[in-house]
Amino acid sequence: METELIKINSIDDEALKRAGQCIKDGGLVAFPTETVYGLGGDGLNEVAAKNIYLAKGRPSDNPLILHINDQKMLGRIVSEVTPMAKKIMTAFCPGPITIILPKSNIVPKAVTGGLDTIAVRMPDNDIARALIKYADTPIAAPSANISGRPSPTTAQAVYKDLQSRIDMVLDGGACQFGVESTIVDCTEDVPIILRPGAITKEMLEEIFPVVKIDKAIVGANVVPKAPGMKYKHYAPKVDMILIEGDNEKMSSSIKEILHKYENEGKKVGLLVSDEVANELNHQNTFSYGSQENLAQIASEIYEGLRYFDDKDVDIILAQGTTDKGIGLAIMNRFHKASGFNSIFI
Repeated sequence: METELIKINSIDDEALKRAGQCIKDGGLVAFPTETVYGLGGDGLNEVAAKNIYLAKGRPSDNPLILHINDQKMLGRIVSEVTPMAKKIMTAFCPGPITIILPKSNIVPKAVTGGLDTIAVRMPDNDIARALIKYADTPIAAPSANISGRPSPTTAQAVYKDLQSRIDMVLDGGACQFGVESTIVDCTEDVPIILRPGAITKEMLEEIFPVVKIDKAIVGANVVPKAPGMKYKHYAPKVDMILIEGDNEKMSSSIKEILHKYENEGKKVGLLVSDEVANELNHQNTFSYGSQENLAQIASEIYEGLRYFDDKDVDIILAQGTTDKGIGLAIMNRFHKASGFNSIFI
């Protein structure tokens, strides 16, 4: 299969309409959202859903998210919109948030990983919503990467992973947030965050008196209930160690660990903040931004993880952040990418 890489200049672009028809015909199209690029197929077509799993090499029990462009489409795919879900959608949709609701009978279980619930979101991206409109169906779309690899925030990263596996890649530029959507279970008595993202616990607490966090987020030995949480994810090609703790000791601690590995003959890559990068001045460094700007860090971490795939390194040392606000999402991705392999300082 030859994969087309197409720059989209407006929502009236003829190529975008053609991509919608490709979805209708059962094809697979990668497209931009405000979070990361998604790999889209007809969310009501069981064969298309199975082809998404096949293209990514994704385990079939790992649910997909259905992307919609309006409330009318939501009513087709869920059996109930709970009061909790209505509050969240009023406050944050369209936006980087996914809600879990009971599915309707028209949604095949190939999309839900065999579950009776469905993950749904309304992306805050004009190209994404136009594609859904042209396809005239909810679009099932996990991140547009090989399963387990860092998620793509550019069309070029998608193409590198999935060329010859899918029909089209729509280039709508770099994604805004750089981490996947927050997932909230709206089927319980209180909202439960199943995956952290740009809509933070603190933001949800402004409209709900109690917000819980699923134990799987922090590495507890429980079965997670959300897309992207059951299997190792976001991993670079070489092993990564996460350095967590006191920022005042971070530069000296990373320098000490760096020298240890270099003395063993290993080539080391550093995925660190501007502050540490400037102090260490190491040749194999990707700086993800200032520790004072968590939003910038979130937008850069996947590019940083992918950066070292093309470098001659044996191991990556990554600097952690706070777990407050969007920092919880950043640290969740770092923990998953490192396989919870951390050094605490």
